[in-house]
Amino acid sequence: MKYIFTLSMCLFSFTSFGKTTDTIRVYSPDGKTELSIWMNKKIYYSVSYQGTIISRASSLDLIIDDEKSLSVNNSIKSYTTKKIHSIIDVTVSDRRKKIKDEYNELNIIFKKPFQLTYRIYNDGIAYQIGINFNDSLYIRNEIANFNFENNTKSYIPIVHKREGEDIFHNSFEEEYPLIDLDTLSEKEMAYNPVLIMPSSGPRMAITESDLLDYPGMFLKGSNSNSLTATFAPFPLDEKITDAMYAERIVTKRAEYIAHIPGKRKLPWRIIMIADEDKKLPENDMVYKLATPSKIKDLSWITPGKATDEWIIDINLFNIPFKAGINTETYKYYIDFAKRFGFDRIMMDAGWSDNNDLFNITPEINMDTLSAYAKSKNIKLSMWTLALTLDKQLDSALLQFKKWGVDFIMTDFIDRDDQKMVNFYERIAKACADQQIMIMYHGAHPPKGFNRTYPNAIGREGVLGSEYSVWSQKVTPQHNLILPFTRMLAGPFDYEPGFLNNANKKSFRNIEGNPMSYGTRCHQLAMFVVYDSPIQIFSGNPSQGYLEPSFMELLGSIPTGWDETIIVDAKIGEYIVTARKKNNDWYIAGMNNWNAREQIINLDFLDSGNYNATICIDGINAEKFSADYSIKQSNVNKTNNISIKSAQGGGFLLKLSKIDARTDLKHN
Repeated sequence: MKYIFTLSMCLFSFTSFGKTTDTIRVYSPDGKTELSIWMNKKIYYSVSYQGTIISRASSLDLIIDDEKSLSVNNSIKSYTTKKIHSIIDVTVSDRRKKIKDEYNELNIIFKKPFQLTYRIYNDGIAYQIGINFNDSLYIRNEIANFNFENNTKSYIPIVHKREGEDIFHNSFEEEYPLIDLDTLSEKEMAYNPVLIMPSSGPRMAITESDLLDYPGMFLKGSNSNSLTATFAPFPLDEKITDAMYAERIVTKRAEYIAHIPGKRKLPWRIIMIADEDKKLPENDMVYKLATPSKIKDLSWITPGKATDEWIIDINLFNIPFKAGINTETYKYYIDFAKRFGFDRIMMDAGWSDNNDLFNITPEINMDTLSAYAKSKNIKLSMWTLALTLDKQLDSALLQFKKWGVDFIMTDFIDRDDQKMVNFYERIAKACADQQIMIMYHGAHPPKGFNRTYPNAIGREGVLGSEYSVWSQKVTPQHNLILPFTRMLAGPFDYEPGFLNNANKKSFRNIEGNPMSYGTRCHQLAMFVVYDSPIQIFSGNPSQGYLEPSFMELLGSIPTGWDETIIVDAKIGEYIVTARKKNNDWYIAGMNNWNAREQIINLDFLDSGNYNATICIDGINAEKFSADYSIKQSNVNKTNNISIKSAQGGGFLLKLSKIDARTDLKHN
């Protein structure tokens, strides 16, 4: 007997479920995705899309000890199904203000105190294990297998072990090479998200959501078309490194991965499904599955744009003072922020002793800077070392409040075992109590944490701009992989805005004068293409002052959006993203090393006329990558715009709604 739940009927019968041939089937709201679940000593599931299996029989389990397991000597007691169609109001809208939350849910209750919940969306499936024991539990392991068809490739961030550290010590800043999945051995592992590219059928992305009080999920290879979850064991002993940026390194780990309350639900395991590349960057499953905000008053959370001086090593020019970590330099940054529409400046590493936030660099007068920033209506933001912030947390946050600091960064975390995952939550809570926003660097992707703690508005966990200082990894192709991989797990802090741009031949690693692969417009487009409620400009303000029209355009770009549409996209090749803020639209495109001409159809616009500011690669951009042109035009939803982008190029269209009364006067 088979149990089938469709949109039109639900059959309930529990008496014969002990048979190994019994299967529950659940369909997505649109009927295209079918999830099949059955139990044969273990829980198995498979996923089909439009009648074709895309994820073969995969098992799951939760191992507590020899007697307590989801699968061992257990059976299904009952199950229920329901249909959900609701709207989620987004607290900090990095993509859109409202998210449609539509899915079919299957909830399975077992004879032992476990439950298993599946949610089937039009764009993916997710499951979550729940437990209901009286006492706290030591979780020995969680089993999660993901099995795919033969000849499957994957964009996968393989972890590279650093000398003297365990394999789970990782900054989550790897490249995403495209490999044959069956070449990944059992000794190799990656963090998530991972993008699965079958030879036919839709793309699939594996990730997780609602990562709280539990270790993050890594994925190991198997020399086959399968991936198996693995988790950092709980840290028992740690040592503090004596490096400039000190960290806690695990020297001994337990034989269990987590110690948790007996009544709770574990993180969601997710398989996103997209039959077109452009649907991946629009997928909101991670946000939808996360715990809603634990912060009641959100009125003080004000994202925006900031400057940062670290990447250019404060290499300023055309100034009457000595550039460096000093009061005059930061006043200069405040003036720049004010001039071009930024909200705050970041005072990066060096403003204080890394190991003592109260030992301020002598050349800085914080009272003077605080007063100056306040007079310009610009906020100060501070970099901190995670180890030091943890040690001085309460007193440091009080001091930051006195200086008018509403946003801090903390860096060099580099772990996602249970103890460190709890660090993220503890710090976010403490910051929220003082109405301070926080960004985590050297950190795993947010995986829904930004919904639970909206003041945690930024997260690194990406190989971004800073790597151009010392490597050649940050290529246009790499930049065109990120929206389809890393960005699926939440916003990231890439820190775009290089004003020194280069092609393949002219690129060099120059400390203090870093350059980016690709054109100026490629960098500009990132401010729209990449999800980030707070965008940090990494370019040189002295150079920016020489190009006021360009900087005014960059400075006008919002960081919170009412709506997002991916107009067109192909993984690793190009993307065109359109975002709406109030009545205005911003449309940005990026491409890899292939020059490209694209026709942008504006039929998604509202009715009425728009003034279009169009910034495109200049006619000589293939040789001189900083070449661009800015022009004005009037457009409406009936228009198409032809854009030519250079190798490693990009573009930005700013469409400002023309008031109807103003439009009549012009006519």
